[in-house]
Amino acid sequence: MAKKDGTVGAAKEEDREKWMARFQVRLAMQPGVDRAVVLQAVKDVTAHCAETGEHPRAAFGSPDAYAVQAAERLVPADRAAREKPARRSGGRRRLRAEEGQGRHGYVTG
Repeated sequence: MAKKDGTVGAAKEEDREKWMARFQVRLAMQPGVDRAVVLQAVKDVTAHCAETGEHPRAAFGSPDAYAVQAAERLVPADRAAREKPARRSGGRRRLRAEEGQGRHGYVTG
């Protein structure tokens, strides 16, 4: 039975790590977020989960949604607004119907 418990614990740890990894990536994609913001947000989540014993998903919900909330909380609005247009395009532009479309309707360039 100890082996089963260890497997369950390992699975929970792997799920927690996946949540944290996705949260970090999604947070880094938010306008105005720099390394310091990501580190602070990870520290906050880690501390909360260590204190309460909660899984990050139980405490904060979806990593994608919480990344948006954390960015809104930690990034000054003026900095986020300055960076938003540059990040939004990401080097892609939406094609108009008459231009023709690739598989997903986007073209790089």
